[in-house]
Amino acid sequence: MKTSQLSIIIIAASCTVLSCVKEDSYDVPISLGQNNSAKYDALLNALENGSKSLINIADLKMLYNAEPVEITSELVVKGYVSSSDRTGNFYKEFYIQDKPENPTAGLKVSLNMLDTYNFVNLGREVFIDLKGLYLGEINHGDGIVGLGGKAEGNEIVEMTEQMALEVIVRSVVTEPLVPVVLSISSVNQSHIGQYVSFVHVQFPITLEGQFFVNPADDYDTQRPLESCDQSTTFLIETSAFADFAQDQLPIDGSGRICGVITRDYYGENMVLVLNDKVDFVTDGFRCDPLFVDDFSNSNLSKWTTFSVSGDQTWGITNFGNPGPSAVMSGYSGGALINEDWLISQAIDMTSVSSGTLTFQTVKRYAGPDLELFMSTNYDGANPNMNNTWIPLSAVFDSNTGSWSSWTDSGEIDVSAAAGSQLYIAFKYTSTSSDASTFELDNVLIK
Repeated sequence: MKTSQLSIIIIAASCTVLSCVKEDSYDVPISLGQNNSAKYDALLNALENGSKSLINIADLKMLYNAEPVEITSELVVKGYVSSSDRTGNFYKEFYIQDKPENPTAGLKVSLNMLDTYNFVNLGREVFIDLKGLYLGEINHGDGIVGLGGKAEGNEIVEMTEQMALEVIVRSVVTEPLVPVVLSISSVNQSHIGQYVSFVHVQFPITLEGQFFVNPADDYDTQRPLESCDQSTTFLIETSAFADFAQDQLPIDGSGRICGVITRDYYGENMVLVLNDKVDFVTDGFRCDPLFVDDFSNSNLSKWTTFSVSGDQTWGITNFGNPGPSAVMSGYSGGALINEDWLISQAIDMTSVSSGTLTFQTVKRYAGPDLELFMSTNYDGANPNMNNTWIPLSAVFDSNTGSWSSWTDSGEIDVSAAAGSQLYIAFKYTSTSSDASTFELDNVLIK
């Protein structure tokens, strides 16, 4: 075992306000009292006289570098409890974040203790006396940095209950948490341990009648949550020991969900873990798209390809955002003259009054931009014959020097097709001197 010993002195900050869960979730259990009175007073005195120093969560986590780190200096970290094991969905752990509103960092605390919500309730301001604790990962390589009581090999081990009661000091303050509102696609490593909210999301209709936890799973189940605004999903992970594990998933509508960002056991996926199932509130209206294609089936089964000129045609590439995606290039040993259309299947808008199209593109090499059209009378043949195509304005990638500059199209109004069958077409052209490559992904009409 290799263990580092570090000394560092840094100062931290904090803040206030509102939440996603019921207000009474913040009530302090009578058994708690108001704080560890003598320890709390002693700790504040030590911070005031300089014998101990505050370090913020972000700076504390930076001390970890693949090996467990023993904290040997008189450091204290302060945070607000962002998770609760009251429903059994967290086990022998809790998370803290640096502020109750607009947090910038979160931290896992591992302890051999059940029902920690009776000790550190949701929103409670806590101080952790770090000297003698270890910073690291409970499961090496899972990407979740936390505090434990000792180290074994390249992993930390949870604190004993006695140690936890000694070093974790509650203040008199319990703050309502304001969830960080995120889009699914914006979640990253910095959000681990933070209390967050996704809006305008829903469980897929294919999960109707399913439970939060698959009865065949012994430990936990991951269910996809889909965004109404993007063709992306995020995983909700629920413990088999949660008191709502065998409740049916709410698929009656889209809505707002709040929880804590973390990773699954092996660190392979980012997941959202709920403090309580009531933290998902639906509005009774689903937002299932009229059309969606992320090309994950590695085919163009939802499209018609039509080559007006040139031998090159639309196809599929393993690359994308993420891959696969649709691709078109007029280059083959040199730039060639091409006109190629990618036309969607008929999209039924007969029962809706409006519609919005979004997609993403990446462009490489010089050449004409894609053109975007819509029609309500495409006959399946040559798009230049006997069809009416309305040009649409969209944002296409313009960074021809990168394969990773995926660009959002913006929201494109296709409401003119309401009451009809809608066809969307991407027209690619190239010349004998310029032939760009375009990749297209995440096409969504809602």
